Amino acid sequence: MSARFGLRSLALITASTVGALTIAGTAAHADPNTEDRVLLKGSTTASYFWDDSSGRAGDTGLPASGKPMQKELAASPSWPLMTEGYVVYKGKKMPFFVGDRGPGEPSNRGVMLDLDAKTFAELTGGTFNPDTLGVDGIGGEGHIKVDYVITKWGKGPGKKNLPVAFSTGAWAEQDDNPAEPPAPEPAAAQAVPAPPVSKTAAAVVAGAVAVAGGSLALTSERVRSLINL
Repeated sequence: MSARFGLRSLALITASTVGALTIAGTAAHADPNTEDRVLLKGSTTASYFWDDSSGRAGDTGLPASGKPMQKELAASPSWPLMTEGYVVYKGKKMPFFVGDRGPGEPSNRGVMLDLDAKTFAELTGGTFNPDTLGVDGIGGEGHIKVDYVITKWGKGPGKKNLPVAFSTGAWAEQDDNPAEPPAPEPAAAQAVPAPPVSKTAAAVVAGAVAVAGGSLALTSERVRSLINL
């Protein structure tokens, strides 16, 4: 076998090896984020309530949606009933759906979301008290600043935009012009680490590039010995 023929053969082997390495190094990207789309986001002050129809919390009927009081049921002064989303407080994320109306007068002072007491307790690290229907262990704190995200609008009347006070009557008006969804945030570029090179690939590549004076510096026996290391 001539040196030229051997060089060409080894070059072909090297090209195949490099191609295999390239294929092996291609990352299997995960599917795109499948979380529900963001229709509206903002921040507000949130209070809490628990209406078990006993009258202990001042209410004697079911929530406005007709759904029984439960964890994740929230009250809004203006969003349509059965609107869905989530809130974030100090890095903790909790889902909610609008099942009732409120708060009333506090919404005039910027309290635009009334979370259920169990969700409020979990967000703040407190404990729901079934006897008082309040949240213990948070020093009597009844209001927190939260970020909110709406992922689905309810179909009934209500304002499909930034929340407004209950006194505006927006909760009773049909809104056919929902807020324009915010532009999606660009995904952060992630660097893909280079795959480790096997001893076999290293030996073949070394044999391909180690050429001196038109002849191979590494003999086929030497390459085989490197491959068998």
